[in-house]
Amino acid sequence: MTNHSVIENKISSVEKYLSILNSFKKYSVEEIKQNITIKGSLERYLYLAVQATIDLAEAVISLKKFRKPTTLSENFYILNEEKIISNKLTEQLAKMTGFRNIIAHDYEQIDYDIVYDTLQNRLKDIKKFISLIKNKI
Repeated sequence: MTNHSVIENKISSVEKYLSILNSFKKYSVEEIKQNITIKGSLERYLYLAVQATIDLAEAVISLKKFRKPTTLSENFYILNEEKIISNKLTEQLAKMTGFRNIIAHDYEQIDYDIVYDTLQNRLKDIKKFISLIKNKI
């Protein structure tokens, strides 16, 4: 598989997860907090969307032969250094990486107000990232 096809596959995965996540936007924060099935599904698809976005960033870094990251969020800082993404988008995606880590490791401490805000307001950052990658790669 070529690096370009890896990137296309990653973009496809991210878009699939974003589409699934859109189906959760109809729920209120209270409905999410009270329904364990919705909570679990939403957490899983948010995790997958963010992880696939990180994987996409890693694929771009590999294709372009940029320096290797030492942390997950560093992927976005490298793309910023290389003028692929803006400072603002870099910060938003780095925050989302931290959010992914909370979902992955701190199940007891998940703040569903943040989950809800991410669902309603932050997925656009991932969409913007995909758009930039499609246009620049």
